[in-house]
Amino acid sequence: MKKLALTTAALCLGAGVASAANVVETASQAGTFKTLLAAAQAAGLADALATTKNITVFAPSDEAFAKLPAGTVEGLLKPENKDKLVAVLTYHVLPRELASNQLLSGPFHVRTLKSSGDRTLAISKGAGGVTVDNAKVVKADIGTDNGIIHVIDTVLLPSK
Repeated sequence: MKKLALTTAALCLGAGVASAANVVETASQAGTFKTLLAAAQAAGLADALATTKNITVFAPSDEAFAKLPAGTVEGLLKPENKDKLVAVLTYHVLPRELASNQLLSGPFHVRTLKSSGDRTLAISKGAGGVTVDNAKVVKADIGTDNGIIHVIDTVLLPSK
């Protein structure tokens, strides 16, 4: 059963192999998370995303990053803004696996890995699908060796 789920996840992402991979490898194989992966690398978080067990990543696609105001990504990638970049990226990660079949109806809040300030995401499951803060989940439950990826259409920006 697990192999079937992993095969399905790999096929959904357009990966060439059916074997499981970690979050970073899976995102890389998909080819639609180049900005997210570059940001994780610049923030020094790529290794943690690859090796930390039982995480959930709400992964903004390259299209989601393109919707940000001009210069936002470039600004965050500057070395002097590393703390801001870490805050944005860790706001997208839960310290546990959260599959779509575990979601409650209606809104609820979950804690992220962000270390201070705004640390919770509002998740809502309804007839129109699942939203996380102001982002819509466009593809859910992509299984990896170390967690779950849910693809979102908007970059989540913490208020603090």
